[in-house]
Amino acid sequence: MKAIRFAIVLLVAADIASAQIDRITGRNFATRSEVLARHGMVCTSVPAATQAGLDILKKGGSAVDAAIAANATLGLMEPVSNGVGGDLFAIVYSAKENKLYGLNGSGRSPLGLSYDQMKAELEKLNRKTIPPRGMLPISVPGTVDAWAELHKKFGKLKLSDDLAPAIHYAEEGFPVTDLIAFYWHFGPELYKGLPGGFFETYTLDGKGRTPAKGDIFKNPALAKTLRLIGEKGRDAFYKGEIADKIDAFMQQNGGFLRKIDFEKHASTWVDPVSVNYRGYDVFELPPNGQGIATLQILNILEGFDLAKMGRNSPETLHAMIEAKKIAWADRAKYYADPAFAKIPLKTLLSKEYAAERRKLIDPMHAAKTVAAGKIDNGDTIYMCAADDEGNMVSLIQSNYRGMGSGIVVPGLGFMFQDRGELFSMEPGHANVYAPGKRPFHTIIPGFVMKDGKPWEAFGVMGGGMQPQGHVQVLTNQIDFGLNVQEAGDASRWQHEGDNEPTGEKMETGGYVNLESGIPMETQRGLFLRGHNVRFDVGGYGGYQAIKVEMHDGQRVYVGASESRKDGQAAGY
Repeated sequence: MKAIRFAIVLLVAADIASAQIDRITGRNFATRSEVLARHGMVCTSVPAATQAGLDILKKGGSAVDAAIAANATLGLMEPVSNGVGGDLFAIVYSAKENKLYGLNGSGRSPLGLSYDQMKAELEKLNRKTIPPRGMLPISVPGTVDAWAELHKKFGKLKLSDDLAPAIHYAEEGFPVTDLIAFYWHFGPELYKGLPGGFFETYTLDGKGRTPAKGDIFKNPALAKTLRLIGEKGRDAFYKGEIADKIDAFMQQNGGFLRKIDFEKHASTWVDPVSVNYRGYDVFELPPNGQGIATLQILNILEGFDLAKMGRNSPETLHAMIEAKKIAWADRAKYYADPAFAKIPLKTLLSKEYAAERRKLIDPMHAAKTVAAGKIDNGDTIYMCAADDEGNMVSLIQSNYRGMGSGIVVPGLGFMFQDRGELFSMEPGHANVYAPGKRPFHTIIPGFVMKDGKPWEAFGVMGGGMQPQGHVQVLTNQIDFGLNVQEAGDASRWQHEGDNEPTGEKMETGGYVNLESGIPMETQRGLFLRGHNVRFDVGGYGGYQAIKVEMHDGQRVYVGASESRKDGQAAGY
């Protein structure tokens, strides 16, 4: 009998050992399993913001209500990336209409600052391009108006209800995470000498001590601003006392925004544009953002059998990097505010144009220069939410470079974005600076439909990484069969250093940063093809996604959140 029992123990142990060879969920690089829920889902880069959005859903709020609540909380807790001083873009899926809506919530340059004045100001600084800090890169913040537009069309609760969690945390305080504290500590050195209230708002002692991991941070000034917006609506920000304070501060400190810039501001509802990639309809917003670069790259890559070539193979990464270079040349020339430039959108997104541009790719050699196609032209947060009715929101919001311009109006609790840095000063350029113009924008929300139904709301943060990241997380799923969490956890690459929409040009072929986990053989293969290969631990953005699956006729939300940040996907 003892021998039999011993044999059973050995068999069980062998089964357990065998099971440990392969993970139950996720490949060896996955940080966790997917998150599943039936009624609602919120995915953001800060767990408390995710929970704020989830609480709103449980109170009967819509996906848009949850998105506003989470976004406002992120603006407080992750000020190194976003806030009410920045811009916002969103794609919303309306389940009732089975329709996608796009919102461009970006602001415009000051009406009173002409091109010649801007050029003169730059000459005083001995610069040819717009700087990242100070008054010159500031454009009208569009976030608050975007919240109002989204809420008016899709909200179910009061706007004050949506903003309540952020107000609570701003007054009570919250512990700062290690990651956010790291980026925060650069602020005092970057913004010293600038007028305004950076030190009183964003340091613990008013002198320069920024929060370290676990330190409690409060922002009562932001709580007051958000409460005013919740009570009086967007007009409190664009026509009322907040606009008055901003106008007075700018006039006293050499700034260029005026109350009239705020009074004239309006978000724009736009139709998302798409291409079909291997049976999936991938949607992005049209310029002034860079979302169509994702679509151009996918169109080019559709001519390659990536699945056969293999994930992370030198052949696959070479094709992707070269496709990116081709799209980037068009991005630098054609992407701009459509109110000021005629954008050949139909041609840029056509399969025929992609086929011609695909011919530029040499399978064995990296291109050193890529010209834009000849066409007859007569730091950021991403989050997503889904509700019990099937509505979904893909939302991205940013101050652009880190915390932004460094300009904080005392008593308001937020920093102005520096998005205007992305204007070109090159005469005749589509993205050349002009008063009352929207600059080229990097932040892009993504959405995918399959067979006429929602498949996934997704996004990747991080400047020029965003279209490259969109392509990588989509091909990881569509071509290589990764699940929604694995697709974000998988190693990434980022190509940099080629043509930019500011008019700056690089003619060396740029360089490609590879994340750890990309095989040595691939690194060698890219090097032998002439790529300038570098390595970077960070800098690959942040990812969130909500996928829709059907199981026995029941909808299930499948959530994923970025492993490189503090993010959390949660549902109920």
